[in-house]
Amino acid sequence: MKMIVFSDSHGNLSHMVRVTELLRPDRILHLGDEWKDAQRLHELFSDIPMTQVPGNCDFRPTEEAEQLLSVEGKRILLCHGHTYGVKQSLLSAAYAAEERHADLFLFGHTHRPLRDYMGGTLFLNPGSIGEGQPPTYGVVRIEDGKLTAEIAVLTL
Repeated sequence: MKMIVFSDSHGNLSHMVRVTELLRPDRILHLGDEWKDAQRLHELFSDIPMTQVPGNCDFRPTEEAEQLLSVEGKRILLCHGHTYGVKQSLLSAAYAAEERHADLFLFGHTHRPLRDYMGGTLFLNPGSIGEGQPPTYGVVRIEDGKLTAEIAVLTL
């Protein structure tokens, strides 16, 4: 299973299209800050399952701020990050990950890529696919029961 993780696209659909065409993932995850970008991407690649959560710029009060997915036996918690105050600290996020027994905690909001372990949870912030210089995204793989995640840079 190969998943690509986007966050903070902020109107830049073309970067996400390019990555999706290059990698042809099994699933796309969008962590917010531009809900409509994720919808447009899903329209273009309707054969690829997509999960998205709203960001602080999305104004989607009826959508859940986070989602907990079970993918090939791994628990993946997705959120934008603003509800956990990730610009100040990852402490609240770490507690949430622990409470939900998450194997992977995905968040955005800061526009800064991060890959690190806290306790038994892998934390990944893919950075910004829309406003980053250079644009960045995440690649998550689950193979033979093993979860890996990396940050990738889109070369322009």
